[in-house]
Parts: sequence; structure tokens; C-alpha cells
Amino acid sequence: MAEVKVTLKRSLIGRPQDQIKTAQALGLTRVGKTVVKTRNEAINGMISKIAHLVVVEEA
Repeated sequence: MAEVKVTLKRSLIGRPQDQIKTAQALGLTRVGKTVVKTRNEAINGMISKIAHLVVVEEA
């Protein structure tokens, strides 16, 4: 499986609770934080749920 770098680019303030929980589950707790995750169906779904808040790059 490929790895992806996910960076939180927009604030979670004022977002629906499910989007906040999704970002926290990915390990994104503050703006500018980057995590590396192995790409699978679960991670793809989480990324697509908060795609408007993050930037995704191949690692």
C-alpha cells in the first residue's frame, strides 16, 4: 500500500462534530500538522470526509 501525507490546512473551529472527530482520528489536532498514513479504504473515506480542510500528498 502507498503512503500519503495529510496536512490540516483549515481550522476545525465551527465545523460539525463528525468532521472534528474525523480529523482527530487521523491525528490532525492543529492547523499545519502533518501525518503520514498508509492508504487504505478507511483512510480514503476519512480523507474524503474532510477533503475541504486538508491537503493530501503522496509520500
